Amino acid sequence: MTRRTRRHPLAALLLAATLPLAACGGEGGADSPGVDDLDNPLDVPGDEVIGGNPGPDEAVTEDIKITALGLAFPEDGVWEVGEDVRLYAAIANTGTTGDQLVEVRGEDFAGAELVPLDGPAGTIEIPEEDNVYLEPEGPPSVLLTDLSTDLRSSQSIPVTFVFEQAGEVTMEAPVVSEPPGQGGFEAPEDPTPED
Repeated sequence: MTRRTRRHPLAALLLAATLPLAACGGEGGADSPGVDDLDNPLDVPGDEVIGGNPGPDEAVTEDIKITALGLAFPEDGVWEVGEDVRLYAAIANTGTTGDQLVEVRGEDFAGAELVPLDGPAGTIEIPEEDNVYLEPEGPPSVLLTDLSTDLRSSQSIPVTFVFEQAGEVTMEAPVVSEPPGQGGFEAPEDPTPED
């Protein structure tokens, strides 16, 4: 009597697929540090860096940049049509000439109230070699009025910033994922050169 062994093509395929994965322990061998062994996320190979600004960054010109853009967190979890929403951002001016934020506009809200630190109503001064922080307790601050769409955490709307000299830039402004002061937010580093 002859005994035949049954061959399972699926078992062979699974074995062939798992062998290369066993060799994927790391790029530099057993002595290479793993993600848990590194204190600085910048030392970890790859594209994603944990942390950083909570919102988008965009250069308007070589000297003026908007960073950490976001919309206030809704207390009840949703901004509804017709409500007003605070906009947060840091505006850095590394140039030797001041400018003014003269308008904020978008398709998803009726208008924007610009509250300056001082100076004429409706414009916010951006001094040379300085930063301006648009914050909830402002001034300076920006309030988007009369939303035309509902917004939840992490949803975004396009917002256009218009500067007197630098021109304009449109950015996606996301609703922050948690109320200010309850997350790991740190103000952006001061980009102005030290004297």
